[in-house]
Amino acid sequence: MKRIIINEWRLLYRNKTQFGIMCGFMIVVIVAIFLSHKQYNVQYDSFNSAKNELRAQWENIDAMNPHSAAHYGTYVFKPANLLTHLDEGVNSITGNVLRVEGHVQNEMVHSEASQMMFTSKFGKLKASLIFQYIIPLLLIFSAFASVYSEKQNDRLKLIVLQGISPNRIMFSKALAIWLYSNILLIITLLVYLIFSTSNLSSDLLLRLVLFFVSYSLYYFIIIGLTIFLSARINKTAIALTSMIGIWMLWTVFIPSMVLSSVEDWHPLPSRNAFKSAMSEDRSKGIDGHNPSDERGKALETKVLSEYGVDSLSQLPINFDGIRMQEDEEYGNLVWDKHFGNLNDILQDQKNTVQYFGIINPFTSLQNASIGLAGSDNLHHQMFLRQVEDYRRVFIKALNDEHAYGGSKTGDWGWKANNDFFKSVADFDYQPIMFKTVLKHYLLDICLLILWTGIVIVLIIFGTNKIAMT
Repeated sequence: MKRIIINEWRLLYRNKTQFGIMCGFMIVVIVAIFLSHKQYNVQYDSFNSAKNELRAQWENIDAMNPHSAAHYGTYVFKPANLLTHLDEGVNSITGNVLRVEGHVQNEMVHSEASQMMFTSKFGKLKASLIFQYIIPLLLIFSAFASVYSEKQNDRLKLIVLQGISPNRIMFSKALAIWLYSNILLIITLLVYLIFSTSNLSSDLLLRLVLFFVSYSLYYFIIIGLTIFLSARINKTAIALTSMIGIWMLWTVFIPSMVLSSVEDWHPLPSRNAFKSAMSEDRSKGIDGHNPSDERGKALETKVLSEYGVDSLSQLPINFDGIRMQEDEEYGNLVWDKHFGNLNDILQDQKNTVQYFGIINPFTSLQNASIGLAGSDNLHHQMFLRQVEDYRRVFIKALNDEHAYGGSKTGDWGWKANNDFFKSVADFDYQPIMFKTVLKHYLLDICLLILWTGIVIVLIIFGTNKIAMT
């Protein structure tokens, strides 16, 4: 087996055209990673610059009413993701700027896709495009050529006559090409690590190891299945077109059909319907700006009773701030309800798509790829959750200052000093550790392992007899 593998590598090296194409695409991947790294540095510098500038503006606010400051608000920037060098996932379309203010949970804006020039929208150079589409296609041709050349020159018969079983020959060929594909992956990831030496961490290394494992398994599936079909089908044209057809089904047709079906099985509400439902539920709570609101009156009665006074003017605090915070608390419940339902639907969609990895390993690869790169919707939603948690702390601090900072009810001219605004903490994003989300991608990795096992079985037990041309 070792000799067969070494011989395959020699033949691959001697085939200057094929070897040159492989090296060329490896260079393209490295260039793509380099360009992504430059883009990351630009985004990172822009993020830090904008964040520092906004924080400086906040800390230099003149004396202001805290509730006015809540409407003034601030902005949070989604930090650039180091792993998007490998797979940018949904990051280019989800936006990267979010306004944080009172009474409102805003949506992210300024996505990369929305700011592209028209010509750029046709696509840009992505490492994931080459990893997932181009290299597998080249591996198909390499695996097919390996078996076809043996059949055409009758070397296969000669090797079999020497006492080596056909299935052992085919498995050795699959291993030889697979090891070569792994070398391409390793070189590419080493280049990535060179660009990322200043940001290395155990979490990053874990993601990279699993990233390598996922692509390595998928490449073996592609190579092994091509070897199997090339060995079993006597007509070379049919063998190659069959594998190309399977590749097209996996990468183009099945994903499109699955996504369309999943959207029908687990439909998301339209933007207008979602906002209308939010507004309707929001209107049932306390109106922070309407003192005559019935629910506001009930809160007023409760607070007066707690302080043992008969009117708002007798309160030692500012009831307006309490009313504003109560309004926020109800709004938070509404947000949790509707966005919780939305996230449940998105999770159902994700789970359903994952199950299709049983018939399409490419689905499992894509899910694992964006999950390991931290550029999937799950990581995005967890970032939004962090921002929303911060918004609630941020607004509560302002409302509490309005209520208990020294002003009285109705005194909208009262202002908090600059020291207070400096004391309000800035948003501090906590990167999502992969161990906290690993369970969401175990199915994808397990299905890739299952497919690998199936292909190994096909080669070992399905190539005992090889169809000759």
